[in-house]
Amino acid sequence: MASHLHKAASFDIVEALNQRILILDGAMGTMIQQFKLQEEDYRGSRFSGHATPLKNNNEILCLTRPEIIKQIHLQYLEAGADIIETNTFNATTISQEDFGLQQYVTEINRAAARLGREAIAQVMAADPSRKRYVAGSIGPLNRTLSISRDVNDPGKREVTWEQVKNAYREQVAALVEGGVDLLLAETTFDTLNLKAALYAIEEHFEELG
Repeated sequence: MASHLHKAASFDIVEALNQRILILDGAMGTMIQQFKLQEEDYRGSRFSGHATPLKNNNEILCLTRPEIIKQIHLQYLEAGADIIETNTFNATTISQEDFGLQQYVTEINRAAARLGREAIAQVMAADPSRKRYVAGSIGPLNRTLSISRDVNDPGKREVTWEQVKNAYREQVAALVEGGVDLLLAETTFDTLNLKAALYAIEEHFEELG
């Protein structure tokens, strides 16, 4: 049933794009910065004893301060956005490894999609004149397939194709399960990472039929 809903939404978007320009929301990170959150805000009670500092891990806020993420979505929607992006730019196992939160990636992505859906439902209840959409944000990762982070070893790679593809695949599956209308692979600086993301999306869609 979920896959049918997403297909219907994608046709709606194509139809809407044929009629007008759709407005995408703005940056999530700079909006979060305005709240001047501290370490304890990122941790919440759930991660109060976590071994690694979590400040500036914006994605974990989907679990620890969901009201802030939903508030930002609402602000963008009330400003006229047709499409809001989930707070999942770094919500992959590879990026979350820096914070020791790899095992929460599926939960983070599902929660992020749900927050977007809730914000849209709230706005459309007040103004049903046009549909709004949730885009699952898929970021570029903090490790790349094409570029070495070691200037002394240009051939060094910290990840493999399979690791990158599988990390994206887990994120894609969770975003779709959470109810996004479209997937947005964004802010690419390594085209091979992007290729892995697109491959993961196609692979998951093929499995869903």
